[in-house]
Parts: sequence; C-alpha cells; structure tokens
Amino acid sequence: MPCISATSHVNKNLLLYPLVLILFGLGIYATLEQGRKLHAPQAAAAFPDPRPQGAGTGLEPASSLLAYLPQHFQDPLTRLFVQLILVLLVARLCGVVARRIGQPAVIGEMIAGILLGPSLLGWVWPGAFNFIFPPASMVSLRMLSQIGVCLFMFVVGMELDVDELKQQAHTAVLVSKVSILCPYLLGVAASLWLFPSLGVPGTRFLAFALFIGISMSITAFPVLARILEERGLTRTVLGSTAIACAATNDVMAWTVLAVVVTIAKAGGLAVTFLSIMLVMLFLAIMLVWIRPRLPGWIGRTAIEHRAPGKGVMAGVLVFLFGSALVTDVIGIHALFGAFLAGVVMPRHGEFRPVLKERLEHFSSVFLLPLFFAFTGLRTQIGMLDPSGWVICLGLILTATAGKLGGTMVAARLTGVNWIDSFALGALMNSRGLVELIALNIGYDLGILSPPMFTMLVVMALVTTALTGPLLSLAGYLRFHFCHAAQT
Repeated sequence: MPCISATSHVNKNLLLYPLVLILFGLGIYATLEQGRKLHAPQAAAAFPDPRPQGAGTGLEPASSLLAYLPQHFQDPLTRLFVQLILVLLVARLCGVVARRIGQPAVIGEMIAGILLGPSLLGWVWPGAFNFIFPPASMVSLRMLSQIGVCLFMFVVGMELDVDELKQQAHTAVLVSKVSILCPYLLGVAASLWLFPSLGVPGTRFLAFALFIGISMSITAFPVLARILEERGLTRTVLGSTAIACAATNDVMAWTVLAVVVTIAKAGGLAVTFLSIMLVMLFLAIMLVWIRPRLPGWIGRTAIEHRAPGKGVMAGVLVFLFGSALVTDVIGIHALFGAFLAGVVMPRHGEFRPVLKERLEHFSSVFLLPLFFAFTGLRTQIGMLDPSGWVICLGLILTATAGKLGGTMVAARLTGVNWIDSFALGALMNSRGLVELIALNIGYDLGILSPPMFTMLVVMALVTTALTGPLLSLAGYLRFHFCHAAQT
C-alpha cells in the first residue's frame, strides 16, 4: 500500500511541474511584453554613473564565440586569476625541482619568478607575456606581494628569540659584527666604481653606497635555519653558533636598512634625525611597554589553547598591520613594523607555533610566490651585456669574499677550527628571500637602476645556491681529515 501511495504522489508531481512552469512562464512573458511599451527617464543626469570613466554600458556584441571569450580576459579580475594560477604552478614545480637537486625550495621559487618575467617568457613568447602581465596589472600583483612579505617578516620575527639571543650573543658578537661590517665595507668601496655607470640619475651617492653595502651584508636567517634543519645540524655546535650569528646579523642588518631607507626618503638632516628618533621610540614602546602586556591583552586561555579562536586571529592581524602602518607612516618600510610585531608575540604555551603554522602556510604557498613573480618581472637579465656579466661576477665574488671570508676569519679567531669556520661562512653567505626584499625596497625608492637591480638579484640567487654545495664540501673535508687522523 505505501508503494502505491508513493507512486501516485510521483505521478501527480510529474503533472504539476509542467503546469507550474507554464503558468509562471506566461506571467513573466506577459510582464515583459507590457514593459516593452515603457520608456526610460530622459533626465539621465539626475542619476550619476558610478562606473569609471570609459566603462561600457554592457558587453559588446561579438560575431562568434572565439571573438566573445577574449573580451573577458581583459577584465582585471580574470587576468589576476590567470596570473595566480600560472605563478603558483610554476613556483611549485620549480620548488620541487630545487629540492630534488639538493637546494632549498625557495631557490626554485626565486628562479620561477625570473622564468615568468621578461628574462625568459618575455624573450621566448613576448605576446603571451604582454597578455598575461601587462603593466597595468602590476598594481594588484604588487599589493598582494607586499602583504605576503609583511606576513613573512611577521613569522621571521616570531622565530627570533630575543631572550635566547641575549644569552648567546656574547659568543657570536665578534663573528656577527665582522660578517656584516666586512661585506658592508666592500660594498661601499665597490659603489665608488659602480655609481658613475649604474647609478640612477639624480640619486645621491650616500644612499646608493649605503644600499650596496647592505645588499652585500644580509644573511637570510629563515633560509639558514631551514638548511640546518634539513641537514640535521640544528642541535650541533655549528648549528647553534650559526643561528646565534644569523639572528644577531639579522637584527643589525634590518636596523641598518631602516636607517638607510630613512636617509633615502628624508629630504634633509632634520627630517632624517626625526625619523630615526621616531623609529627608536616605536621600537622602545614595542619591546618595553607592549611586549610584557601583550599576553594579558590576548588572554591566558587563548595563549595556552592549541587553536586560538577567530577573534584572537583577527586581533593578531590587526596588530600586525597596525604595526606595519606605523613604520610606514614614520618613513621606513611597512615590513619593519610587521617584523617587530612578530618579535613581541607571546612565547608561552602553543600560541607562537600555532600562529606561525597558520600564517606561514598561507603566505609561503600563496603570497610569497607572487612576490617572487613580481621580482622576476623587474629582473631583465637580457639587458646585461658581456661587460655587465663581468660586473655581476665581480659582485658575486665581492659579496662571497666579504661574507664567507670575513665570517671564516672571525670564527677562526674565536677558536673555531678552519673547517667549521668555512661551514659557518657558507651558511652566513646565504641571502635568499630576505635579500630580494631589501633589493625591491631599493628599487622602489629609485636607488637601484634596472641593471643594478638585475645584477644584485643574480648575486642573491648564486650565493644562496652555493650554500648547499659548500656545506657538502665542508662535510667531505671534515670526514677526510678525521679519517686521515685516525689512520
């Protein structure tokens, strides 16, 4: 009996559905026919058009489907989707290839940005390059990449343990200072030779020389930490010394870079002095006043809980971007504020690891590849002639001699053996993503010309890629000498 009832119910619905469709269809048709007799208001000026100047009133008619589809690719959002898909795919593929050959994934992602830029795609297939990455679309890509850099620097700040750095600073103070001052001096000296031919017209030599110095002396603390982790060296004497040196170097380099940016942006000594004083005041407020009070503001429950709620995450992001806004308004780059926001995050419980995991995955997988692509679009390797490549080679040798050589000598003076001193120098010579961030700041400020920017990007890639092979060489030498001593 239930089966018969269900069957009859289905049959009734089959009859009812067409009737409903016909009735509503007739009603809509009649309404539209009646509306055809109406006329739009003539006083169109009374209703201002909210669309941008030059926007059309609708889709233009197309003669065919093939002519209709390309119209949609001119839409900024559609083009951005194409860029995102291409950048993520190429960055992921290059990252996997880099890992297969023993390099950090960041090397592959950095190379992916260059491959998508005018150096390869624009050279091999100019039509596709201009279609996918027209100059007008760079604004959206740049804004997204800058957000990714701020999130990255926030995570870097969380990885920096200020208390541990204070305890280990005395063992690494000589090495870290020499590792930044030696290449800085060589970079400033090299600018005497570079400025007349590669300086931007109207740029002051002071800003150019200071920026070349900082580009030579940066160490990529996050890349170094990941290399140590991948090779199982984190808990060794070499690993702990490298972490302490790189962390101290990182703080010193970003402080110097902040001063250089302030000098480059300021119009005179008074403005420069005021900006530096404001930066020091903000730094003191963050470390002395906000840092001890931040756990109470967040709440002990949220800090000790494994999964902070949405309200806490929203508060952390507001604090991050608020700190970035303050440093940007003061006159230095927004990433300095993001870095300080990460430094002052509470270290109790699981708060930092969970926060780092959530933000790092999103920024490293999605936003940072956009930064690599944006950097690659600025890197024009084809504009380097043979003399440019000679200069580029000279920059690589100078940067390596200053960083690796200076670190190695300083470490040997503190009692470290030559092989470990060489390995420490190889680690400190890694520049990675942090170098690209600094170079983009210099490019945005008009300090670095396109050829100079391209040479320094190549230098960052080569010195970072050399870290793995040089560490392997140090391991081979250590094994060889140990074996020889035993026999």
